[in-house]
Amino acid sequence: MLVAGADRLVAALDGRSLLQGEAEALVSEQLPELAENWRAAAQLAYLQGRLRLTAAVLGPAGAARLGLRRREALRCLRCGSVPTGRTACAACGLAGCAYCEACLALGRSRACALLLRSAPLPAVRCTAGVSPTVAARRWGLSAAQAAAAAAALGFLAEPRRRSADPGPERFLLWAVTGAGKTEITFPLLEAALAAGGRALIATPRRDVVLELAPRLAKAFPAEVPAVLYGGSEDRLRRSRITLATTHQLLRFNQAFDLVIIDEIDAYPYHNDPMLDYAARQVCKPGGRFILLSATPPAELQRLARSGRLPHARVPVRFHGHPLPVPRHIRMPPLYLCLKQGRLPAGLRSALQRSLDRKAQIFLFVSRIAHIEGLLQLLRRIFPGVSIEGTSSQDPGRAETVLKFRDCTISLLVTTTILERGVTVPHSDVFILDADSGLFDEAALVQMAGRAGRSKDDPAGNVIFASAEWSRSQRAAISQIRRMNAIARRQGYIQS
Repeated sequence: MLVAGADRLVAALDGRSLLQGEAEALVSEQLPELAENWRAAAQLAYLQGRLRLTAAVLGPAGAARLGLRRREALRCLRCGSVPTGRTACAACGLAGCAYCEACLALGRSRACALLLRSAPLPAVRCTAGVSPTVAARRWGLSAAQAAAAAAALGFLAEPRRRSADPGPERFLLWAVTGAGKTEITFPLLEAALAAGGRALIATPRRDVVLELAPRLAKAFPAEVPAVLYGGSEDRLRRSRITLATTHQLLRFNQAFDLVIIDEIDAYPYHNDPMLDYAARQVCKPGGRFILLSATPPAELQRLARSGRLPHARVPVRFHGHPLPVPRHIRMPPLYLCLKQGRLPAGLRSALQRSLDRKAQIFLFVSRIAHIEGLLQLLRRIFPGVSIEGTSSQDPGRAETVLKFRDCTISLLVTTTILERGVTVPHSDVFILDADSGLFDEAALVQMAGRAGRSKDDPAGNVIFASAEWSRSQRAAISQIRRMNAIARRQGYIQS
């Protein structure tokens, strides 16, 4: 009886990294028959080597057993951070029980808390998928998409290399905005599933998860993806395909054969050691990483150019037209325009031309504090035009964006919260204070990438409006022109 219970518990915890409270919730939901003696089943599975039971925050005694140096003695095993908090604890009675503040939003990881993780299994080798040619035809990929998918499939199928780096082997898919990165990953997911593996698609933002979920469900109707984000009802559901925000990866441990990380340069994933640690931990030994980005961090770009990081570029959008190249309009800083109650004539004329062609206008600003004043000014300049604003502080952001998509709103003033993950056909982009230090090269490229995404309007307009001509603006335009040149040289641009 106990042996059977241990088997069921190990199956339910496969690939998981859960605090005791989370494990108890899983047992209550999926294994109610084990509610009374699940701890005994867990102990048996631990003795069999199929389950790992440790303190969530590793203390000095545990560090010594694992052979860690003294300075590494205190570590949160869930997120990899060094715990900085201490508090009186009713559970263990200590006046200063260490806990981790970095992953506190997912439940308190403490020195006296039990962390349950399944013992890892080796990853499958993704060689059972169809040929790249068949995959391209099946998923309706363009020539550029098909070439990238073929390179990535070859990476998945090749034998593992021996490397001093203990982390998973990585492949960079460097694709321009609107290239159809999601569709390129479909053959890779198909290959992993055909080999009997599990796949994860992770992205930093909840909005993108919610947008990708129906597309994944439609592409793989035989699988029901587990969709994970803060407050998701799927948090304990197991599936062969998991779609999650990067924070949710902290609840997994060596669970997936294929890990696809989208928007690797985006907040909050970029430059967050905790989320990078979580991403590395979820891949099985011998598993593979696919990194997706239109604007990879500089270090990854250097590794790709030097040949040290396998990669594929998709320099053209799915419709085969070049990326719109931004134009510059000189204007005073926005705060001065708002103070004076007027916008420069060149900017007003450009906005009017976009309105005349009935384009949906993204108008990006660098600061939330500028939105309300700019809305009042624009409504006075363009009476009768539906103009709204949104930001990270807008509780109705989802509804506002939906109205913008549906053309109920013609001009949307926003921040970089909408720089990626939102596709609106027939749109133009205006970036005010484009010389702001808050807009780096990647942000400018991403914002510019909202224009020209539709095959019916591939030459949308992009305006950089600023008092100065900054290095970031020059670099963004240079990157866009470089990708267009590569696409023409490779024959991907339609004549």
